Amino acid sequence: MRRLFTSESVTEGHPDKLCDYISDSVLDSYLEKDKNARVACETVAGKGEIFITGEITSIAEVNIEKVVRNAIKEIGYDNSELDMDYRSCKITINLSKQSPDIALGVDKSLETKQGEKIESEGAGDQGLMFGFACDETEELMPLPISLAHKLSKRLTKVRKQNIIDYLRPDGKVQVTVEYEDNKPVRIDTIVVSTQHKADIDLNILKKDIKEKVINEVVPEKLLDEKTKYFINPTGRFVIGGPLGDSGLTGRKIIVDTYGGYARHGGGAFSGKDPTKVDRSAAYMTRFLAKNIVANGYAKKCEIQFAYSIGVAKPVSIYVDTFGTNTIDEEEIVKKIESKFDLTPRGIINYLELQKPIYRKTTNYGHFGKEELPWEKIVEF
Repeated sequence: MRRLFTSESVTEGHPDKLCDYISDSVLDSYLEKDKNARVACETVAGKGEIFITGEITSIAEVNIEKVVRNAIKEIGYDNSELDMDYRSCKITINLSKQSPDIALGVDKSLETKQGEKIESEGAGDQGLMFGFACDETEELMPLPISLAHKLSKRLTKVRKQNIIDYLRPDGKVQVTVEYEDNKPVRIDTIVVSTQHKADIDLNILKKDIKEKVINEVVPEKLLDEKTKYFINPTGRFVIGGPLGDSGLTGRKIIVDTYGGYARHGGGAFSGKDPTKVDRSAAYMTRFLAKNIVANGYAKKCEIQFAYSIGVAKPVSIYVDTFGTNTIDEEEIVKKIESKFDLTPRGIINYLELQKPIYRKTTNYGHFGKEELPWEKIVEF
């Protein structure tokens, strides 16, 4: 049976990713000074303006405007006529402290209140989180999203290193993989849309993207004479970033996870400190799914956790190996429950999530990067 599956990625200059990066930069700036900071930072980007809102409770003092301008500068936005200028854009900051009602549930779990010996905060909200892994790639990620991320990362690299010196920060990539009997066999379609300076010939752009981006990333064995390429299919892409479209934190959650190949619980990651299980438990489920595959218990694995606000332990754990398991799924659940503390504090401590590591996660996916703690492989 043959079928096609498509995933997309975006560059760090995409307006939504700009907002994610700003929010994670604010989070890291607080964690650098106060590992116990409670941060829920949301960013909105529009024409010439950045709006920061949310809740932050911390003993640290942070110059948020400076952090925001530095983040915009790092991405490469320096032209208000084409996208945004980090030097002149308007920045509005509207932050308050964490709601005392939420803090009441987070600071002391329901189990502790009822006399159980659980040394953990409660979950900061109800919600469900999914983790996934499969053996399609070396990093145990689905091939479509893996290639999409590598292409968008390469698109940024050739811009920043002046390998292609006429590109601007905004861009999107899409990869369609053909599967035969659930195994990837070839690339059917590659779509690349990249912002560029106004005076460039589009034929030159298409040639450069094909040679210096696609051919440098995609394995030749996956390409054939039937592979289709759509490079800037609408033609010009000069106006981009927040000038071309508004941006918002948390609007690229499928790009952040598995490219639609596996389910997503719905919660966004960026700008949230690790007491928010939307983020920390999603990282833990990925860690567990990856290790189930890496340890040979399955070729493909999806895990779901569900939490209730103020309750430390997950209210449910679900494992699906899609018939690829080498041991019973019930045994896998028992291994998870016996070996790992799945309370918010247990996850934070095990994955060392109170460090300022979140800028590293923002772009090109939160999963599949070896340097991140939830990607480590352990004996399971």
